[in-house]
Amino acid sequence: MKMTITSIRLRSPFKFFPLSLYALHILKQLKSTDCVEFKKTGLWTMHYTMTLWRNEEDLRAFATSGAHREAMQKGTNIAREIRTLTMDAEQLPNWKTAKKMLLEQGKSVVF
Repeated sequence: MKMTITSIRLRSPFKFFPLSLYALHILKQLKSTDCVEFKKTGLWTMHYTMTLWRNEEDLRAFATSGAHREAMQKGTNIAREIRTLTMDAEQLPNWKTAKKMLLEQGKSVVF
């Protein structure tokens, strides 16, 4: 299975409102997929998600289509940094472990 961990550092606390709108549409899209598990957390200007997929094809199909694709294209408007890590996993880790893995191994895009 494939796991993806993502962090989004917002440009300001006021960008939480557009992020929430994007997230609403993305969650609707996610519910129509074969995602095995999903977790989210965040506060102020740092927000995190974790997803677990049966295979890379399902993950890629979700990430490159619909609301998720639209939000990724608009990411520069709300985010200062987006960091991702995709790897093989049988289950999602706890948040402490996930954040450490993301910081140490994740790929970062800074705007």
